[in-house]
Amino acid sequence: MGSCSGRCTLLALCALQLVTALERQVFDFLGYQWAPILANFVHIVVVILGLFGTIQYRPRYIVVYAVWAAVWVTWNVFIICFYLEVGGLSKDSELLTFKLSRHRSWWEEHGPGCLHEQAATAGLGTLHGQYLVVGAGCAMAHTYVEALHSGLQILLALLGLVYGCYVVSVLTEEEDSFDFIGGFDPFPLYHVNEKPSSLLSKQAYLLL
Repeated sequence: MGSCSGRCTLLALCALQLVTALERQVFDFLGYQWAPILANFVHIVVVILGLFGTIQYRPRYIVVYAVWAAVWVTWNVFIICFYLEVGGLSKDSELLTFKLSRHRSWWEEHGPGCLHEQAATAGLGTLHGQYLVVGAGCAMAHTYVEALHSGLQILLALLGLVYGCYVVSVLTEEEDSFDFIGGFDPFPLYHVNEKPSSLLSKQAYLLL
């Protein structure tokens, strides 16, 4: 059942989404980004559901995965707009941390090529009277790193949406053709059982 090319591609996409989502979840935990952490958790659960539906030929699970893929694209577009400050959004707001942390992103302090050092401060209320100088000499700003992460998620989600719809259509067509052939038709069994009873009635009539 199911086109192997479509199913295998969808399985590969789900596995790749799972790996990238786990990687992103780790860095969001390190950066105390609570809104992305919750979104990533839901995404991981739904991707696992889509993976299970693809392996077990469950179109309903794949439909749930496809619908979530559209929602996931929307969420990542918002993340890109947030970090690039599009549409009046500000990357310095505490929207993603629920005002529970002063961190902005783990990549802000540990981006590629970033040089940071701890210097003593007085009266700023930071831990141990020190703060971390961030963004010094970074090869790429953390906003672009986050945007690239979201761009990759959008690409994978769009491919997953397309292949998810394709696999659902193939599985649905095969189920319909199976029903048409008689795979779930109880009448052939009824007709098979009907023949011996008719023969018995004819034999009884002849005996009489």
